[in-house]
Amino acid sequence: MKRIESPQNALVKHWKKLLSVRKERDKTGEFIMEGYHLVEEAIKQKENVLTIMISDTAKVPENWDIENIEVVEINDVIKKELAETEHTQGIFAHCKQQTVGEEAQVHWNRLLLIDAVQDPGNIGTMIRTADAAGIDAVILGKGSADAYNSKTLRSAQGSHFHLPVIKGDLSYWVEKLKERNVTVYGTAFENSTPFNEVKKEESFALIVGNEGSGINKELLGQTDQNIIVPLLGQAESLNVAVATGILLYGLTLK
Repeated sequence: MKRIESPQNALVKHWKKLLSVRKERDKTGEFIMEGYHLVEEAIKQKENVLTIMISDTAKVPENWDIENIEVVEINDVIKKELAETEHTQGIFAHCKQQTVGEEAQVHWNRLLLIDAVQDPGNIGTMIRTADAAGIDAVILGKGSADAYNSKTLRSAQGSHFHLPVIKGDLSYWVEKLKERNVTVYGTAFENSTPFNEVKKEESFALIVGNEGSGINKELLGQTDQNIIVPLLGQAESLNVAVATGILLYGLTLK
């Protein structure tokens, strides 16, 4: 097994850059995951895993299928430089971001479109919730937090490996979905219908937006219908990830 001792090693520098610089993740199509649960989810799609990095204080479980995956031992100094959590488990994975061809996209009938949501924890929670609700794909529009930010990855708890999460022009996506007769719902207070009063559709896309400014007005003008979660108490609003969960289940459960 290969072992790296120096933080000045070129590969270590690359890993650190992937952790800290979004442009590097975008340019290379790579990212770093941390912790046993996330790494275990990653190796279920082992073609996306480039390297597993393991510290002296950790070990790879015997039941993991890591055949043809490079495993590199690292020392405590490198472990601390890669760790994004306070109490790291000392195991990391260097992975490739998933790519999805257009031929697969035409089969997506239930989608979550996210417009300019900037908090990575919310993005991760929405990805995880979309996964749980049986959504086919998540599309992140301009201004949204990076899907492969460390906080996003931790919040999503491995759901990145269960459904496609891609970046895209939401206006373009809405046009394409409407060409396929997929109903597009916006979330806004103006001219809206409570989600529980909406007729259930087999195919739909839900657009959610920034908690402060909402969905881009031009994008909102493209939707078929606006829906809301009624506020029954005195709170002025819901957290966007919580509202997304309620709406996705409201639209999928019959």
